[in-house]
Amino acid sequence: MPRPVPLDEAIATHVHDGDTVALEGFTHLIPFAAAHEIARQGRRHLKLVRMTPDVVYDQLIGLGVADELIFSYGGNPGVGSLHRLRDAVEKHWPHKVVVHEHSHAGLANAYVAGAGRLPFAVLRGYRGTDLEQQSDIISRVTCPFTGEELAAVRAVNPDVTVIHAQLADRAGNVMLWGLTGVQREAVLAADRAIVTVEEIVDEFPERTGAVILPEWVLKAVSVVPNGAWPSYALGYSTRDNDFYQQWDAVSRDRGAFLAWAKENGLEAAADA
Repeated sequence: MPRPVPLDEAIATHVHDGDTVALEGFTHLIPFAAAHEIARQGRRHLKLVRMTPDVVYDQLIGLGVADELIFSYGGNPGVGSLHRLRDAVEKHWPHKVVVHEHSHAGLANAYVAGAGRLPFAVLRGYRGTDLEQQSDIISRVTCPFTGEELAAVRAVNPDVTVIHAQLADRAGNVMLWGLTGVQREAVLAADRAIVTVEEIVDEFPERTGAVILPEWVLKAVSVVPNGAWPSYALGYSTRDNDFYQQWDAVSRDRGAFLAWAKENGLEAAADA
């Protein structure tokens, strides 16, 4: 991996219009700064993937970045609905977004299959739901050993995965810890991976349960302190619960949302 690069350079080089993009992080280490840079650079027609498309994807969808969404559960954690997502799906504002919905287990397994470069994954699930009607991403297979019928999910292989982490070393390896979701699998499943980190260190500390991503699976590392705000990075920041509460009112009204975009330098993305 080359030297650390500014975030704007990493996004300009590796995220293109029409890409399938995963921005992963489960409650913790959500790459908000990178998401805003994607919008700021005017990317369009993205297929976004995320296990829990919370506020970060509500913002991107409202800014007109996405045409499609592959997800499992969508909501503002502890607060309620994602109003920009609902507006796009129900009323096509700022334009229509097509959704492909999984269960958590289904999408996690789809990432695992993608990381293993397999065409699909199998699991027990989806019975009693209408999600199986999405035959382009969910099907059924029969086990050749037991005859049991199982759910099959199409592998997810993003063009780009973006995550936030606590540390990178000077060789370009990345270390993250705390509440992690499918960041490792999403990185390994992707063609290109970008990581924003809190800081670069000479040597990683000893930390039980940490995930290490070797430099050879990454395309770019950018130093972005507090790059997960308003989510958090364990050991560096705390979750801004007030922001999540306030977002409900901001996102309910198109005018309030556009005012937020202008205040945060994202008005050009919203108007494009």
